[in-house]
Amino acid sequence: MISVQDQLAAVLAAVGPVPPLDVALHDAVGCILATDVVAHADLPLHPLATRDGYAVAAAETAVAGGAIPLHLPVAHDVHAGDAAPLRLAPGQVVRVASGGPLPHGADAVVPLEETDRGTARVLVRRPARAGENVRRAGVDAASGDVLIAAGTRLGARQLSMAAAVGRARVRVHPTPRVVVLSVGDELIEPGAPAAPGDVHDANSHALATAVQDAGATAIRVGVVGDGRARLREAIEDQLVRADLLLTTGGLSETDRDTVKDVLAPLGTVRFDHVAMSPGRRQGFGTVGGLDDGGDPVPIFALPGHPVAAHVSFEVFVRPALRAIAGRSELFRPSVPAAATVGWSSPAGVRQFVPALVVGSPGEGYGVTPVGDPGEVSVSALSRANALAVVPEDETAVRPGDHVHCLVLEG
Repeated sequence: MISVQDQLAAVLAAVGPVPPLDVALHDAVGCILATDVVAHADLPLHPLATRDGYAVAAAETAVAGGAIPLHLPVAHDVHAGDAAPLRLAPGQVVRVASGGPLPHGADAVVPLEETDRGTARVLVRRPARAGENVRRAGVDAASGDVLIAAGTRLGARQLSMAAAVGRARVRVHPTPRVVVLSVGDELIEPGAPAAPGDVHDANSHALATAVQDAGATAIRVGVVGDGRARLREAIEDQLVRADLLLTTGGLSETDRDTVKDVLAPLGTVRFDHVAMSPGRRQGFGTVGGLDDGGDPVPIFALPGHPVAAHVSFEVFVRPALRAIAGRSELFRPSVPAAATVGWSSPAGVRQFVPALVVGSPGEGYGVTPVGDPGEVSVSALSRANALAVVPEDETAVRPGDHVHCLVLEG
């Protein structure tokens, strides 16, 4: 039997980021940046007005608001988007729109509402301060600055920065495409009438959602029967569009469960008993890329029970997907939590128990199993916000013991 740690190490050693691509900004949402975005010029290139008003040399307005009104001639109008700045002549002002470049020689903007809004001559009602209502050149970025570092996940704020410096495309690790198949003759789609022996397919829906939650793109194929020819055809058909394949079910060691037989000749998949509960039976390796000239595609063959499949996804698949996406943080957050009740754990395996974790960093955390820890319950998993993890060498958790908990939700 292989340990959870050894299985995870083998998985992470076998996967790596999807090769980088140059993509348009709208296609980069959610992707991981592969190369730094660097400023090739100051941003903004020139000082800009932040208010509609009059660009002035602040020192020339020092007497404004005194006994003698200060009227200054308006030499020109400047609008947002105007090219090279004008030069301000001594004793004059330039009317400027918000976002317009300040004239050389101007160091402040007097807002319209603090003047008489004159067009030829303007009354300045108070002294201006140098830098007032001015956005300095280079305040957002100086030429040569790294604006967005490689490894950053691109969202609205980052794409705004890239667009602001004129980047129409960025180099990213594309979002992984994950094909999800549920295997089993007994499976039917939710909503279909069930005959005796039929089982509604919960796994492909749950796993497709988990794939999306991990930041990847899910392609749900749905239910595929146990027949060897049909199952092989379904898997081979998906290789062209998959960065990773995910199957669930069909792992029992009986003649009717055919996943192992179908995958064996397609690549390097091995099936192991992993020292974990639930999720003991696992398959992992690559398929394709031998005769078709393409790259091998990683594949996970997960157990068929919904709880075992979901636990296996969290422990092995989610970290692999984040590695393929080029992310630096692969794992869910975890916290130590004091058990509110005790329970037993099977010897020699790592137990993952659906649980509720409550508390705070300052006060500490408590953990309570949802349902009976000895039962594999879909209902319990649906109400949990964490997985309490009991090590292989422990057979009992006592009230007050601190348990490592994998946090599934905030």
